[in-house]
Amino acid sequence: MHPSPLTPVFTTLRLGLHVLVTALASVVAVRALLPGAPHAGPVIVLSAAFLLVYFAGAVVGDRRRAALPVWLATLTLLWLGLVALAPDAGYLAFGLFFLYLHLLPRPWNLIAVAVATAVAVIGFGLHRGWSIAGVVGPVIGAAVAVGIGLGYHALFRESAERQRLIDELLSTRSTLAERERAAGKLAERERLAKEIHDTVAQGLSSIQLLLHAAECADPEHPALQQIRLARETAAENLAETRGLIAELAPVALEGSSLTQALERICRRAETPGLRALVVVEGEPERLPMPIEAALVRIAQGAVANVVRHAHAEQLRLTLTYADTDVHLDVVDDGIGIDPDVFARGTSGGFGLSAMRARVEQQGGSMAVESEPGHTAISVSFPLVPGPVGAEIDSADDA
Repeated sequence: MHPSPLTPVFTTLRLGLHVLVTALASVVAVRALLPGAPHAGPVIVLSAAFLLVYFAGAVVGDRRRAALPVWLATLTLLWLGLVALAPDAGYLAFGLFFLYLHLLPRPWNLIAVAVATAVAVIGFGLHRGWSIAGVVGPVIGAAVAVGIGLGYHALFRESAERQRLIDELLSTRSTLAERERAAGKLAERERLAKEIHDTVAQGLSSIQLLLHAAECADPEHPALQQIRLARETAAENLAETRGLIAELAPVALEGSSLTQALERICRRAETPGLRALVVVEGEPERLPMPIEAALVRIAQGAVANVVRHAHAEQLRLTLTYADTDVHLDVVDDGIGIDPDVFARGTSGGFGLSAMRARVEQQGGSMAVESEPGHTAISVSFPLVPGPVGAEIDSADDA
């Protein structure tokens, strides 16, 4: 949070109150020293005690707000003692008015101001006799204090609202900057994917075709075995390059919801012998972009493995929105994961280890079950409350 532009105003008002209370207490003490003034010693002692308590509370009040009621009650008692001994002590009520208005809740603050006004009027009347000036003076002082106090509260509310708007604006600007950086990263990744496709992938594809043509042209060539091995190596490298391109290319989520992205993945995976289905449980909600991107990538890899290796007839993706987390289950009825591959944690181009690493990178968890006729990959991510837009801090996962 940035400091409010009205902070200097509030600081000035507080400083003005300190000066006012000090001046009024000093006047009371000085008037007690004049010849003929009654109770000079007690008045000076109470005035000094009043100032000491006042500034002690002003220093420690912000750190110990629970002690403020006791502090205010002590000041009031000292003031009542001064009012009983010196007529000029009634002027100190003007400083107390601001403290009552600021520290006490409504309507108690207004009641305290009214009672203090009555005490000041009675004090003047008992010491100097009853007069209109003795009544009007404290009443006008109370009215001015209430007006200033209400204006202070209105200014404070306006300052708080302005500060909230400033904080929202700064947060929105930060979010937009993060989105611009994320968009820049995505554009660069897409550019790299196109470059690799147009250079390395095309070159490997051409090498594979040329080697295949050489292999077919002379089946009796003495280097036929080496030609075949080179062709197979080129084919493997081409497959790995295409996998890299798929990783760098924009996520299928772009421009659609998570559910639509999963449905699109299933539609592309369906064949005459494989039926794919997406099931959504719970109330769909917008997830942080890194988690949505991770779910789409994991679904792509898991579905690709089912299509290539599982020989399955049924494939089901279940997306579950819970109160505290989100789950994705990819289940098929294929032949299961090879035990050796399962033990190594790899499977095809998008291996189990890569899936697990992506899940752990976003603070999630992953479990795998596999046997002939049933394979299930389950991942879950905790949902952290907060603005979704501000969480786009891992655009590399897209």
